[in-house]
Amino acid sequence: MSNPITRALGAIWALVTGGLARRVEAADEEARKVINEAQERQSQLLKEARDEANRTRAAANSEYRERRNEVQRLERRVTQKEDNLDRKVENVDRRETQLRQQEADRDRALKEIEETREQQVAELQRISGLTEQEALAQLFQKVESQLELETAKKIHEIDERVKDEADMKARKAIVLAIQRLTSDVVSETTVSVVQLSSDDMKGRLIGREGRNIRALEQATGVDLVIDDTPEAVTLSCFDPVRREIARVAVTKLLVDGRIHPARIEDMVNKAREEVQESIRKAGQEAVIDSGVLGLSREVIELLGRLRYRTSYGQNVLKHSVEVAHLAGIMAAEVGADIQVCKGGGLLHDLGKALTHEVEGGHAEIGGEIARKYGISDAVACAIEEHHVDDRINVEAFIVAAADAISGARPGARRDTVEMYVKRLQGLEECANSFEGVARSFAIQAGREVRIMVQPDRIDDVMASKLAFDVAKKIEETLVYPGQIKVTVVRETRSVEYAK
Repeated sequence: MSNPITRALGAIWALVTGGLARRVEAADEEARKVINEAQERQSQLLKEARDEANRTRAAANSEYRERRNEVQRLERRVTQKEDNLDRKVENVDRRETQLRQQEADRDRALKEIEETREQQVAELQRISGLTEQEALAQLFQKVESQLELETAKKIHEIDERVKDEADMKARKAIVLAIQRLTSDVVSETTVSVVQLSSDDMKGRLIGREGRNIRALEQATGVDLVIDDTPEAVTLSCFDPVRREIARVAVTKLLVDGRIHPARIEDMVNKAREEVQESIRKAGQEAVIDSGVLGLSREVIELLGRLRYRTSYGQNVLKHSVEVAHLAGIMAAEVGADIQVCKGGGLLHDLGKALTHEVEGGHAEIGGEIARKYGISDAVACAIEEHHVDDRINVEAFIVAAADAISGARPGARRDTVEMYVKRLQGLEECANSFEGVARSFAIQAGREVRIMVQPDRIDDVMASKLAFDVAKKIEETLVYPGQIKVTVVRETRSVEYAK
């Protein structure tokens, strides 16, 4: 029984031993494969590492060679610059030596020139018998005469060139403005005449013991002149508004027929309201006619008061409207602001409505009124500057020119005999105050002064300068409407007698 067990155990052992042997063989085989693969991988990695190392070494060698070449190039450039710098230093040193030599030569030359000049000055003083100061004085006098002559020539040339260039443009603008504007001229005085239906009305105007005329004069501030003039009563007053109120009141009283102090006061109040309304309407008509809109009621009423104001016999309101039209036309021709020029032209004499009530000139007063009632600074500036020389904008120049054109038109204004004679005398005195003037004559109603000069003292070039100087003095010293032409006449005559 033990043999079968033994055989079974032997068989089992054989089986176990055989399986283990096979497993060992399989494991050995797997191990050998793994080892072979690892060896192959190691060989591949080593090969890749050697290749990478070779590439890195080659790149490093290439970069090294490039850097070395760059360093060599830089070294060569530095060496070259050092050589150039050395050469430049040598050139500078050589140049400095030359300059020092030239400076020394110049100093010697200057010294020789100074010595020669002193010798020549001494010789000239000995020959001429003049000191250095006397010779300089004569030289300066000669140079001054030459400069004066050259200045006169230059003034003549510039004057002619400016006239040639400016006359055409100015003539075109001014003539066009004048041609496009036509207006009547109204001349007024300080008196008004009221026609009566009969001379019996004079007694009724005077009243018992003169009570009516006293009441009328007290209510209006106007003097009633009742003289021998048939069927007429004269109203005299320097205030044109008060004179107009009195004229309307007297006319109403004559129509009504009831003339007594109470009725006079009532009619004067109605006449004042009527005149005030006419002032407002006159202002509105002027604004509409000139095309200047946007003005306040106060400015329009002040403007309307100019209807009863005259300047040298010219109605100021009509003059203002005319200046507005002229300024607008000229502004359109020269490219200036048309509305500013029209506004400045219409309101340039606004201050005359208050001249007797406020201190100052009418130009300054007008500018203050314009700013007070919200009118633009440009228009106010044109109002203030239309009577000054240093204007700051072109609109003020245009307004001043339009004002001069309106006042200078033939028949626009009239002077009293005293003012006329005084202006003529002033023109001749102004011209005679210059050296070299033989005679002078104010002609063409004071619009031209003709000057006769001494030909041996004033030549043709100096004649132009004399005309310029006389015109400037007239502008600075005289007051006149429009412009005055200055003509200098130089005439030489040679006379011989045949015997």
